[in-house]
Amino acid sequence: MSQFDDGIEPPTPSDHVYETDAPVLYAAHDGIATVTLNRPQFHNVQNSQMTYALDDAFRRAVDDDAVKCIILTSDAKHFSAGHDIGSPGRDFHAPVDRRLMWYDHSNKAGAEKAYIREQEQYLGMCKRWRDLPKPTIAKVHGGCIAGGLMLAWICDLIIASDDAFFQDPVLQMGFPGLEYFAHCHELNVRIAKEFLFLGERMSAQRAYEMGMVNRVVARADLDAEVAKVAGRIAQQPRLALQLAKQACNHMETLAGKNAGIDAAFGYHHFAHANNTLVKGDYIAGFDGKAMARANKKQAGED
Repeated sequence: MSQFDDGIEPPTPSDHVYETDAPVLYAAHDGIATVTLNRPQFHNVQNSQMTYALDDAFRRAVDDDAVKCIILTSDAKHFSAGHDIGSPGRDFHAPVDRRLMWYDHSNKAGAEKAYIREQEQYLGMCKRWRDLPKPTIAKVHGGCIAGGLMLAWICDLIIASDDAFFQDPVLQMGFPGLEYFAHCHELNVRIAKEFLFLGERMSAQRAYEMGMVNRVVARADLDAEVAKVAGRIAQQPRLALQLAKQACNHMETLAGKNAGIDAAFGYHHFAHANNTLVKGDYIAGFDGKAMARANKKQAGED
C-alpha cells in the first residue's frame, strides 16, 4: 500500500540545515528600527526560522518606546524570492515555538499539516504584522515574488527602486494565489486578475501607477529616500501614528479585506489537497530551482 492509498500522508522527519543563525538582522537609532532579511545566499526565501526571527525583530521594535517607525529591508540581490521550497534550510516538517493559538503541525498527516502550519506562519503572522502599532515601510529592490509580496503588503508604505519588480507566479503550481490574498486590495480587481492569470512581473513603475507602491526612486537613491520618509514619520507623536494606522486598517477591514483573505486561504488549501491527490505532492512537484527556472522562462530570460 502506498502512502496515498488511504488518503493519509504520514509525517516526514525534518533534515534541514540552516546556513545562518541570524536570518534577520536588527538595528535601531534616531527613532527608526531597521529589520533586515538576511538569507542572501537563497535570495531571502522564507523558512520557519526566518519567520520567527522576523516576529522577534518586530516585537523588539514595538517594545522599544524610542522607535517610531520600522523599515523592512533586504541584504540580498532580491527583496525576497518567496517561501522556502528548496534550500537546505527548508524546515517545513520541523516543530516550532508557536506564537499563535494553533497546535503543532509537524506530527500531522495529509492536508492538515500544511493547513495548520500556514495558518500560523503565513496567514496568522501576516495579520499579526499588519496590525503592528507602529508604521512600517517596505524598502524593496530586485524581486518581490510570491511570499515576498506578503512581507511587503503587510507594511504601511512601500518604497521601491526602479529595478524592483513584483510577481505572484503560483498559478502554475495549481494555486489561486499566495496565502495572504490581498491582491484585490493592493490592486484594482481587473489588474489583480491580470497579475494572477499571467503571472508576469510587474515593474515598480507600473505598481506605482496602480497604487500598490508609494514611491519609486533610482536604486542609488533608495536608502536616502526611505531614510527621509522614516525620519519624517519618526517626528510625529507615537499615539497619533498608532491611531491613524488603526483607523486606516479598520477601513480596510470594513471593506472585507480579512474576510476575503480568509476565504481565499481556504481555496489555497483546497489546491494543496488536490495537488497531493493528483500529483502526489502538495506543491505539485515544484522545488525552488524548478520554480526559478519556470519564472525565468516565462520572463524570457532563457
